[in-house]
Amino acid sequence: MALTLGEANRMVQAAIAEAERININLSVSVCDAGGHLLAFNRMEGAVFITAVAAQGKAVGAVGFGRDSSAIPGDSPLIQAIIATQGGRIIPAQGALPIVRDGEIVGAIGGSGGTSQQDEDCARVGLAAL
Repeated sequence: MALTLGEANRMVQAAIAEAERININLSVSVCDAGGHLLAFNRMEGAVFITAVAAQGKAVGAVGFGRDSSAIPGDSPLIQAIIATQGGRIIPAQGALPIVRDGEIVGAIGGSGGTSQQDEDCARVGLAAL
């Protein structure tokens, strides 16, 4: 079953609430199983590049089917895949795949804090599903 816009928005809002709680300015992205943007928000004060980073981390998590922190960015194979995807994938901590009934249906990614804070906020967003 595909991820709905309502579900994606609920996850984004939960991740933003966590970012507010820990006092960081975050961008949060949810993509579908094909890596296409489904929901996105950038908090006031989050630098513009966090918008690109949050989306790239989420695309990587859904594309590789694992937490973005587990994508070895220094691998020549991974670099080649990133190149074929036009640089859309960012192999950095902060995104998690969304799994429903054993199937990857999307991913949520955050950017704006430390890598661990980004992942923690994404995890809170994922828990809202």
